[in-house]
Amino acid sequence: MSLKLFIFDCDGTIVDSQHVIVEGMDHAFGVNDMQAPTAAATRSIIGLSLPLAIEMLAPDISIERRDILVESYKDHVISQRESGSTQESLYDGAREVIEALSQQDDVLLGIATGKAYRGVLHMFDVCGWHDHFVTVQTADRAPSKPNPGMILQAMAQTGVGPDSTYMIGDTSYDMEMAVNAGVTGVGVTWGYHSDDILTGAGAHHMVDDYKALHTLLNSFS
Repeated sequence: MSLKLFIFDCDGTIVDSQHVIVEGMDHAFGVNDMQAPTAAATRSIIGLSLPLAIEMLAPDISIERRDILVESYKDHVISQRESGSTQESLYDGAREVIEALSQQDDVLLGIATGKAYRGVLHMFDVCGWHDHFVTVQTADRAPSKPNPGMILQAMAQTGVGPDSTYMIGDTSYDMEMAVNAGVTGVGVTWGYHSDDILTGAGAHHMVDDYKALHTLLNSFS
């Protein structure tokens, strides 16, 4: 039996976290007396590591200033999460499909996300998913997307080769990372980048909901 490795992005793919991220950026820029980016600008960088995301939102600031913004963002989001006021809703069908895939003997599940590891563990706590994913790659433990490092590390950990590895995500960064790692990119249309951006970035397949995603993934041999 040959194993398949399905690597999922988190924000915009498993959970709808845009409100949390936009609020966090608004706070970080505001407390540092800077003009906050628009919500659309913030959504466009979801998926990148936090330092790289802030560099794209404020390209003219110094490294020192960037690092201050990073810490302000992290402090706010962690505080909100610990207070129980953070809401990151699962997309329709996500729970059912991920839990079904986790029960298949020929499937291994992974995560590759711009979230910090702490944020992924929080999602696992909420969903009861600590046993579902065999490899977890995060922006504080690997190079930021679209560098292929997360996928390469996931394949090394699981022993699954590129021909049997699939990256599922909602942004161009996910698809570019898949291309850079030599694996198949599966774009989802319910996230933060448009269909044409995903296909332009190298998506091999596109799906419109979790039911279609489950059918597609089960078609891979």
